[in-house]
This record gives sequence, C-alpha cells and structure tokens, in this order.
Amino acid sequence: MHSQEKFITSDSKYYIYSPSKNALEMFLYPLQCGHFTYLPGYRLSRESFDSFLLMYVGKGTLCLETDGQILNAGKGQLVLLDCYRRHAYYSATGWDCLWCHFDGITARHWYSNIVSRVGNVFTVPDPQPIISKLTSIYDIFDSGSLVREPLLSKYLTDILTAILLYAPSDEKTGAHIGIVEKITAYISEHSTENLSVSQLASLAGLSDYHFIRIFKRHTGFTPHEYLLNTRMNLARYLLKNSEKPVKDICFSTGFSCESVFCSAFKRIEGMTPTQYREHG
Repeated sequence: MHSQEKFITSDSKYYIYSPSKNALEMFLYPLQCGHFTYLPGYRLSRESFDSFLLMYVGKGTLCLETDGQILNAGKGQLVLLDCYRRHAYYSATGWDCLWCHFDGITARHWYSNIVSRVGNVFTVPDPQPIISKLTSIYDIFDSGSLVREPLLSKYLTDILTAILLYAPSDEKTGAHIGIVEKITAYISEHSTENLSVSQLASLAGLSDYHFIRIFKRHTGFTPHEYLLNTRMNLARYLLKNSEKPVKDICFSTGFSCESVFCSAFKRIEGMTPTQYREHG
C-alpha cells in the first residue's frame, strides 16, 4: 500500500500483517514493514504503539525522543525503539529508511539486551546482512509471496543476532561483557570444583560487590545462582543417563554433602533426585 501521510512521498509503500495464533505463541513476527522517504518537516509523536521498531537509515538524518533522551540518527545507522513507551521521531531535513514494526514472545528480551549494550541508535561494521534480511521481509509482502511465519521469524532473529554480535558496545559495556563471558566459560569448565564468589571476582579483576552487580546485569543471575544452575544441569543429565548412586552424583557435581544437594534439587525441581530419576 502507498502511504497517504503528509510529509511522506507518494511512492513510499508499507504492508500490515496479522500473525497467526501459532506465531503469537512461538515466534518473532512483523506487524508492519515499509520503505519510506520522509520529507523535511515530518514529525510523529505517540504515547504507545504496541510493537518494537527497527529502522535502517539509508539517507538523511532524523531526531528521536525515547526514555527522556533526544537522539540523532543518520545515514548508515540502525534505530531500535520500544514503541510501547512514549516516543517521537522527526526531521528538518528528511530521511529515507527501511523499517519494520515487530513483536513476539521474546521481543522484549531481545530489545532490552541490545539496548543495554549499544543503545537505541547504533552502527554495525557491515550492515549489508541486516539490510538484506529487512529487504527480504519487505519483499515477501511486496511480491505477494506465500507468507511462511517460521521464515519471517528466522529473518528477524538473524537481524537481532547480527546486532548483538557485531554492533560495537561502548568501551565500558564491552569490557563488562568480556568479563562475564570469561567467567561463565570458567564456571562451565570448573563447576565441579569448590568455587567461591571471591575467587571468581578475583579472576575478573573486580571487587566482590562490583563483580556480583555486573554479572547479574548481564546474565540475570548472581554468580552463585549461575554456578548452582550449571551444577544442576549436570546432575539432571547424570540422573537420567547414568546409574551412579545419588550420593556419587552429589559429590561429582560439586556439592559438599548429600543433604545440601537433595535440598537444593527439591527446591528447584519440586521433587527429590530419586523421584526425578524415576519420573518419565
């Protein structure tokens, strides 16, 4: 459909999609997508528009307002907005962009993770793979092709994954991400050993307080919770795929005594290790 909005050229096109119930429960999905040329003087301000907006700026510049910030975006940059919250964008010069409003069961997690690392406006070293996937989404609707929701979800996931992998974080955030990745890898390798928070913090080169705060910000878990989850994953595997006694599994997964292991296991799984082994 051709846009009828003021300050948007008449050759600008957009498409609206209604996802299936299956997509609502499983996938990321586009709600609207388009390729617009905005003229000087365009302005949009909304209290809410239930979706997330991804925009690639091909030409020109625009200003954005979100979360109390005023941000500028220009040629070659990407914009990611939470449109559930009050937002605005406008330009005195105009801009050209490929855009997609999307949502889905994991959309907010993607948004929060990306914005915490790179902000709402960012660049990637090579935007072409992202442009290609955005164009593919647009072309499916523009050509009248059969809509395959798993494929649309894959395209959106590929775009968001590329942003996470390749968009440069600010120096401080990038350093913190590197520290957390180093420590999670160390925990995975040494989870059966007697690890303390102080030992992990020392390995990270941080005080206990700052290490716990940074680790939880980037993983959602405290270091102790992450270590416990890692040990529990190993315990679950051994309970289902070996004939080791529960006591042996307890010590081989890093717990100090059988009662501590059984208590922690029941708290997390809602059943004892023996019941878990016998269940299904």
